[in-house]
Amino acid sequence: MMQVLQPAGWDKPRGYSNGVAAEGRLVFVAGQIGWNGQCRFESDDFVAQTRQALANIVAVLAEAGAKPEHIVRMTWYVTDKREYLSRGREIGAVFRELIGVYHAAMSAVQVSALMEDRAKVEIEVTAVVPAPR
Repeated sequence: MMQVLQPAGWDKPRGYSNGVAAEGRLVFVAGQIGWNGQCRFESDDFVAQTRQALANIVAVLAEAGAKPEHIVRMTWYVTDKREYLSRGREIGAVFRELIGVYHAAMSAVQVSALMEDRAKVEIEVTAVVPAPR
């Protein structure tokens, strides 16, 4: 079970939730970057790397029996906030394709660099898989 936390009188945020309460099995996914399962980059394009990072997240979640809809917390680390903001529509389309409807609490921060030199984005998530009824 997941409950979106929206204080009365607050404007509804776009693209994230202010908070989420959930019950169940916790799944923590380490920061995923835009390389494939063999640790190779197929593109230096920001949106392509975002697509791959999100696909990696979906794959790791599946190993725990979790689905994208179980994500309750997401943190994005980007090396260029201007590119992140200017390509928002493309990122949103990729996000909806791989993750679907979004209700998780989210943070996004710009960092000076990521551990892998070619990486432009790193995304980590926490998911909560509801207990079987």
